[in-house]
Amino acid sequence: MKLHEIAHGRTGDKGNTSNISIIAYRPEDWPLILREVTEARVAEVFGPELRVTRYVLPQLNAMNFVIEGALKGGVTRSLAIDAHGKALSFALLDMELTP
Repeated sequence: MKLHEIAHGRTGDKGNTSNISIIAYRPEDWPLILREVTEARVAEVFGPELRVTRYVLPQLNAMNFVIEGALKGGVTRSLAIDAHGKALSFALLDMELTP
């Protein structure tokens, strides 16, 4: 199953840092998301050279990842097509989960 089947995402950015929130659609899916969507798995998606920090918000069935260096220099310095990182949540939501 793909993460997007049980959760949605939101992104934000500041300089060279992106943050991605993952929010469960249903509370009963939260334990699976909590177990499967770890800092290590997110680093696999975006690259091991990036620093990934996970913040868990269990009362919201959500988590937020802060990914330093994800925007290749940030909005004003990057040659990346998506310098704001808005598409990064879609890359994460494509993650395969093992129920």
